[in-house]
Amino acid sequence: MHSTDVLAYVQSAAKLLDLPLEAARAASVASQLERTWLLAQQLEAFPLPPEQEMSELFCPAAFPADFPAPQGDGQGAP
Repeated sequence: MHSTDVLAYVQSAAKLLDLPLEAARAASVASQLERTWLLAQQLEAFPLPPEQEMSELFCPAAFPADFPAPQGDGQGAP
């Protein structure tokens, strides 16, 4: 990732969201975004086995279609 790419992304996103963004502010946002990306790369590169994860792995809930159909009239009557 290059600084010019990040700045172009920030400017494009601001335009898409119709956010007024001065050149100096866009450069500052791009700088922070690039730092965040670098930190994320370092974290992703650190080997950590699943049993040492601090949080549970994401496991999505069952989709509503997987639940049985309600019985009765839907108003609480059997």
